[in-house]
Order: sequence, then C-alpha cells, then structure tokens
Amino acid sequence: MFTPRPEFLACLFSVYLPVGWAADSAPIIPLPPVVVTATRLPQDPVTLPLAVDVYSGAIIRHGSALMLDDALRRSAAFSLFRRAGSLTANPTAQGVSLRGIGPSGASRALVLLDGVPVNDPFGGWVAWSKLSSGSLDRVELVRGGGSTAWGGASLGGVVQLISLSPLDAPSGGSVSISAGDFETRAIDVTSAFGSDSGRDAFRVDAAAFASAGPRLVRYPGPVDIQADSAYRRGQFTWARRVDETTTLTAVARAWSEERGNGTPYQRNASEEASLSATLAGVAPGGPAWAVSFYAQAQDFQSTFAAINAARTVETPASDQYAVPSTAAGASVQMTWGEPATLADGDASLTTLGLDVRRVDGETREYYFYNADTFTRERRAGGAQTTAGVFATHARPLADGLIFTAGTRLDSITRTDGFRHETIRASGVRLMDERYADREDLAFSPSLGLAWRVTSGLTARVAAYSAYRTPTLNELYRPFRVGPVTTQANPGLDSEALLGGEVGLELAPPTAHHVLRMTVFQNDLTDAVANVSLAPTLRERRNLDAVRVRGLELGGRWQPVSALRFDADYLWSDARVRSGGPAADALDGLLLAQVPRHTFAAGVAWRLARKLDLDLRGRWVSVQYEDDLNTLALAPSVRLDLAVRYALKPRLGLTLAVENLTDAETQTSRTAGGVVGLAAPRFVRAELGFAW
Repeated sequence: MFTPRPEFLACLFSVYLPVGWAADSAPIIPLPPVVVTATRLPQDPVTLPLAVDVYSGAIIRHGSALMLDDALRRSAAFSLFRRAGSLTANPTAQGVSLRGIGPSGASRALVLLDGVPVNDPFGGWVAWSKLSSGSLDRVELVRGGGSTAWGGASLGGVVQLISLSPLDAPSGGSVSISAGDFETRAIDVTSAFGSDSGRDAFRVDAAAFASAGPRLVRYPGPVDIQADSAYRRGQFTWARRVDETTTLTAVARAWSEERGNGTPYQRNASEEASLSATLAGVAPGGPAWAVSFYAQAQDFQSTFAAINAARTVETPASDQYAVPSTAAGASVQMTWGEPATLADGDASLTTLGLDVRRVDGETREYYFYNADTFTRERRAGGAQTTAGVFATHARPLADGLIFTAGTRLDSITRTDGFRHETIRASGVRLMDERYADREDLAFSPSLGLAWRVTSGLTARVAAYSAYRTPTLNELYRPFRVGPVTTQANPGLDSEALLGGEVGLELAPPTAHHVLRMTVFQNDLTDAVANVSLAPTLRERRNLDAVRVRGLELGGRWQPVSALRFDADYLWSDARVRSGGPAADALDGLLLAQVPRHTFAAGVAWRLARKLDLDLRGRWVSVQYEDDLNTLALAPSVRLDLAVRYALKPRLGLTLAVENLTDAETQTSRTAGGVVGLAAPRFVRAELGFAW
C-alpha cells in the first residue's frame, strides 16, 4: 500500500505553514525529497523527464525581492509579459511566460497555490500581490508543457506554490514591519494555533502594503506622476484530522488592491474572495486519494488615457468600470503504488483523476470620449467550461531507467459569448452580437525517460503535446493603450504545442556542485498574437506556426555549508515561421517581448553566525516591444542585495536593495519615442519578530 509522504499531501492541501524569522536563519535549505507538480505524481527529481526548478520557501524569503514574481526571476526561464515586476506593472501585464513561449498579458503558464489555479478568470494574468511568500514550504517550477497533468492553462509550464498543513507545524506566529523608498510601508502578520485535542489547527494570515511608487517613463512630463499602489490581503485556514488517514482542510481568502498607472487619470483596482476545501486520505489497502473544490469571485476596474506628445495633457480613452468574473472547479485524484526511484527496480506509481473548471465574466466599460464625457458603453464577455480526465504512470524499465507516461483528454466549451455597444444618451444599440457556442476536444499525451548513466550523471528525454484556450479577454474585449487600439477576435482557435527536450544533469555524490543542461524545441500552431494591421491598429489573430527552441545551462556550487553559488542561463529563439495569409509580414521575425538571452546568478553567504548576505543579478538581451520588431528595448542588467542580521534568536533585521546600481530597465517603447521604465533603486528595511 502506498503511504503518501507529507510533501505529496501538501500539494493537495490548500494550507500554510507558520514561519517566523528565526525559523529562516539557515541560508541553505535542502531540496525536498519529491516533486509533485510535473506529473501529479510524487517523484524524486532525478527520475523526472522534465526540467524542474525547486526553491524552498526559506530561499525565496532570504532574497531581496519584495514581490514573489521578482523572487522567481532567479530562474532564467521565468518572466512576466514585460520586464517590470508586479510592484509597478499594470495587472493586465502580469502574465507568466516560461522559456519565452508566447508572452502576452495572458499567461502561457499555469500558476497554482496548493493545487488551486490563481490565474485571473477573465484575462489569464496573475495578481502577484495576493500571494505571500512568507508562508511557503517551496515553489516548484516546471519549465516544459504541463497540459498532460494540469490542462490547457499550462501550455508553457506550471508554477506551483506549495504550503504545509498547520497540523504539521507548532503553534506560534510572526510579525514583520518594513519601510523604504517611495514612502513604502508594509506589515505582515501570521498566527497559528491548535485545539487541545490536537485534531484541529488554525492559521490566520494578514498583510497590508502602501507605496507612493516611482515614475514610469524615462523623460516624465507635467502629466506624469508617481505610480502609487496599495493592497490588503487576509487568509484563514482550518485543518482537521478526521481520522488517522484522512484530513480535511478549508481555506478562505480575501484581497484588494488599488494602483496608479503613472498619470492622474489612469488607475485600476481589484478585489477577490475565494474559498477552497480538500479532503484527502488513504483507503485501507487501497490508493491515496484527494477530493478538492474551490470557488473564486473577483472584480476589476481600470481607466486608460491617450497622452499628447509633449506629455502635458491626457485625454480619457476608456473607463473599464467593472469586470466581474468568477471561477469554480473541482478535482478527484487517486494514486496507487510506490514512487519509482533510480535505485529501485520494482516500484511504480499510477495516478488517475478528473477535474472540471468553469469561468465566466464580462467587461463593462465606457468609451468614445467627447465633450468631457464618454458617449458610448460596451459590454462583452462569455463563459468557458473545461472538463478533463488524466492518467500518469512512472515505472522502471531496467536498473537505472525510469519511464514516465501520461495522457489527458479535455472537453472545452465556450458559451454565452456576446458584445453589446450602446450610445449612452439614447440607448441605441450600435452593436448587438451573440457568438455561437463552440466545443473542442484536446488530447495531451506525454512520454519521458530518465536514465542514470553513472552514479553522478543522469540523462532525460521528454516529448509532449499541450494546448491553451484563448481567454475571455482575448476573445471578446478590444482595448486601447495610448494611440494603439487592439481588436478582440471571437473566432480565435486554441493554441496547440508539440514539444520535446533532452537534458543532462551532473551531480557527483561526493561533490559539492550540480550542473544541468537542457535542449528544447516547441512548435506552436494557431499561436495567439497581437498582429499589427496599421500604425495604430492591431488585432488578436492566430499565427499559423511559431517555433521556440533553446538551450538552458544551470548549476550550483556549495564549497562550504555557509556559501552557495548558483547560475542559470537561457537562450530562447522564438520566431514566427508562418504568420498566415493575413500576417505574412511577421514570417521570420522574433516574438514580441522575448529576449534571446537571459542570465541569472547569485550568491548566498553566511558571513557570521548572525549575519547573512544574498546577492543576485539578472541580465537580459535586446527584445522587441512590437510584433514587427521595429521598437527595440535595450539590454538590461539588475543587481539585488539583501543583508540579514539576527538581533536576537527571534528578532531579525533585514536591509534589502533592489536594483542596487540604479540601472535603467526599459519595459515599453512607443513609435513616438516614449520609453517606459521598471522601478529604479529601491531600498527598504524590515524588522521581523517570531514567537
């Protein structure tokens, strides 16, 4: 009988571990014994056919990054749509891309919090400020196609944030208070406690943040102001031991955020409430099983403006006054067997499951500004339902050779699509469109091998198929940024990916280093892109063929326990092979917002018993703002530093400097020469206390 390890059950439980500053004092945290995100099987990382990054929660917290997405940039494969992090980026530009696979505001990667999707139901992007790094056990980042295990939102890979159950952690709590540049201030509080019987455990997490923010353009004019932001989040977790083999976990979360986008008129606001519950256990003499449910409701508001060339006047372009959306889902999963290892020729593991997810939402906005008022109103949206069944299996074929296979079949249904446009004063309908319902099937198989060539050398190979359904935002909502209007396209087809990778990992058992190399290629058909039709007009369209191929090199070296070096390099050549009859001008060009070279490196060093240092750098090469490769963004280099000092065993002080050298990082460029920038040097101090 398979008895699931805590790390496996943690993937299924929507819970957090109480962590104080003192608990994070050790700079080097060993990797977990299993990885669950790649195949939804608990596997030793060396038996996986896919490239996977695993970062302990302590390593994430030790860095200088205030926001979680910036902390994940230690992986060269990870990026948002634009170079700016979520501290300053518009929420609609916070879509996740891995390996440069089709970056846009809509993520090509699925982001999970303990198995629950956190991508925006309407637009697919990720609101990173609603996610805390303070309570993480670890982050698993799967660089390859993940549709076999997780479905269509994971075309380019999966990022999963994994927490431990409060049942596995002692009572206690922590509080951290920080202040820094741009009038930044924040507080983060956690508290965990259990019942006298030991059957119940509870955790409360709360945080608040506010900042005046920096300016977002290179040469600001009178209309440019600081991009302020503020958010609040709270979470309540309850875990109960139903019996010796069964655990029930329930989580309630709430979050709200307000942002300025660099001019007086342009602002946005978001709010979300969510519930999730998981019942998991082991059947007597049978499989490990888990049943999960979740529901999420949110709203989003945003205003957009056109700014004149002198940047002295902004004219309202649209008022997206409400974007209500909901998501709900459920999954059932059963696992038989024992995790296969390269040292065990008999063990095998099989998982069967099904999941379903429904999202619906619409945009409600005013547009066509004339005589100091918006004269028209637009409403557009629809619903999508995805239901899938999946199976994954891992077993040894011979001594030191592990075979992994998976298959998934999804049914995707688009319903209730519409777009209405009305003259506000008279109520006359200018557009009254309803789109035909549509149903598609997607088959996502995968195969892989991991081979222990020698005691310290492992080779792996994988092939996979993946897909992504366009978001409601891509299908139904046109938008305008500055002078450029991008039209929606309700006729978009789903993206399809056929990919493969070959890798080597050298980790001698008696050495203090690990080296990794991966070569990959992904061929996309019907890739969704914003295609230029005129200087100020674009439309979302399917491109016939896109190829993304690349090389990854990485490694870490720990000569002594107190000192660790790591480096990660990505070469990604993402090109349009065929734009199709309506976009043949793109043939041979690079995808927008994909640098060909990315290099990330860092050092973690315990200088003394109470003093830790973490220094990280990231360099990216030239990339293009637009699909026609005419607006180049200059190479960028950024250094971040964090110094932590333990004042007392449970009291610590951290000094963090993001963008240490105050380097310029270009995030956008217009045809008129306006250059958007990421945040300049940002210094903050944090005082943390644990009990």
